[in-house]
Amino acid sequence: MPVKVYERILQLFEAEGINTLFGIPDPNFVHMFHLAEERGWNVVAPHHEESAGFMAEAVSRMTGKPAVCIGTLGPGVANLAGAMMCAKVENSPVVFLGGQRARITEQRVRRGRIQFVQQAALFENSVKYSASIEYADQTDEVIREGLRTALNGTPGPVYIEYPQHVIQQELDVPPPVEPSAYRLVGQTAGADKVAEAVAAIRAAKQPILLVGHGVHTSRAGAQVKALADLMACPVIQTSGGTSYIEGLEDRTFPYGFSPSSIDAVVTSDLCLAIGTELGEPVHFGRGRHWVANEANRTWILIEQDASAIGVNRSIDVPLIGDLRAVVPQLADALKDTPRTATPELDAWIRQDADRLAELAETAPSGQTPVHPARLSVEATKAFPKDGIMVRDGGATTIFGWTYSQAKPHDVIWNQNFGHLGTGLPYAVGAGVADGGRRPLMLITGDSSFLFQIAELETAARLNLPLVCVVAVDYAWGLEVGVYKRTFGHGSRETGTHWSTATRLDKVAEGFGCYGEYVERDEDIAPAIKRAYASGRPGVIHVAVDPKANSEEMPSYDEFRTWYAEGQQ
Repeated sequence: MPVKVYERILQLFEAEGINTLFGIPDPNFVHMFHLAEERGWNVVAPHHEESAGFMAEAVSRMTGKPAVCIGTLGPGVANLAGAMMCAKVENSPVVFLGGQRARITEQRVRRGRIQFVQQAALFENSVKYSASIEYADQTDEVIREGLRTALNGTPGPVYIEYPQHVIQQELDVPPPVEPSAYRLVGQTAGADKVAEAVAAIRAAKQPILLVGHGVHTSRAGAQVKALADLMACPVIQTSGGTSYIEGLEDRTFPYGFSPSSIDAVVTSDLCLAIGTELGEPVHFGRGRHWVANEANRTWILIEQDASAIGVNRSIDVPLIGDLRAVVPQLADALKDTPRTATPELDAWIRQDADRLAELAETAPSGQTPVHPARLSVEATKAFPKDGIMVRDGGATTIFGWTYSQAKPHDVIWNQNFGHLGTGLPYAVGAGVADGGRRPLMLITGDSSFLFQIAELETAARLNLPLVCVVAVDYAWGLEVGVYKRTFGHGSRETGTHWSTATRLDKVAEGFGCYGEYVERDEDIAPAIKRAYASGRPGVIHVAVDPKANSEEMPSYDEFRTWYAEGQQ
């Protein structure tokens, strides 16, 4: 039966399990939007295409599948640029679809054309694959190449556009095939390397698991839990992989920010790294905390991209394949010889629990406005156990690294690219992916929150169970700190302050959300509970101490050891 090109594109995405689409419709896409909704897709129109891209990225992280975002020709596609770059640096397989004028229009020699620019070349360096469906019968090959490229090796975004004249053309094509017919699915590692890795694990006296972002975005927590149980070892989080795997919360320690993590790293004689690029935030696996005992440590890396092996550090046993397939290979080989935990593991667990309790006790309290450390403690103590945590902001996030009392199974933030303003769209996307079942909490700085604040309307329209806790110092707090360190106190701090008359709780009410203003420690948790109980998305405007927010960021010296390779 003949189908239109836009229907075929939907069919091909459905074969990958995709059922959500973000974007703002226009003549290039109205037929696709209309049909997608008819077919039962979630069709979500935000207020900015960049937000649409961030929302799609969150869906990918929450589902372990590729996601789709759309931008109309000209300015709509231009607005996708930031989200594309984020997806590239965050290794997120997002398919960006762009509209374009009919080629006859594009090829004419004209000046003064409205909403027109040569688009594809502008994005080529921000994506893994850029292509145009020039002829209707290219639809299958181009979409599949996009999906193949997005998912093979290190995952990442692709850009596919089609000229306006193509979308309405008809195709006579067979039903879509399964993904395994056109790309690698569930690639396992070679038996020889698995055996080598298993032998090394059995021989190790103090192994550790280094768990990164990729474990969580591929939704492989259960598989890694099974392996961690057999290895009976600590789990070290990278700063991008700060979700907690269910059942491993007590023996998971954040790299560099927990003394237990440092002790475990220094004394380890084997590191099994999963879902991590071994990037700057872990000192490339060879600097700072890794230096001691380096000669006695064996490295095993599970990596889908063979070209990544040995780039940031030498690897003794590379396991090339999809971690969702390779981790079970290791677990299966180790199931009859489980390790016994060392006495040090219990000690590290107690040490880390004591550390968190002490931080909750000693975080500065009793002041108005609220100290940002106390905000982090009180907000995360009120975090629902089954919730989804989203982070955004500079100083606010740094305080959270140290003072957070929650151990969420899903944490979403923009770690690698460091793009502020992603928090609210990420929260909306995560809520859409989850179907609005689990509560969401966004902890963010005020400047970051303002980037995409219009998406409060989207959250309200979708009736998402989202509470945004906003630390408000009416400034770019991290940059105020930079001024103080650079010029000393009392400098002009040019371009870092904004109106103290702004009330984000009132802005939220204007979008149909729940809003509260808080300036005392003891009012934070009750306000969060009232916001969840309201049945509407909520915004808690928490006035925080601007001096503390710019001068007292905890563990900042540790952060600076890896940020920009310690050069800034």
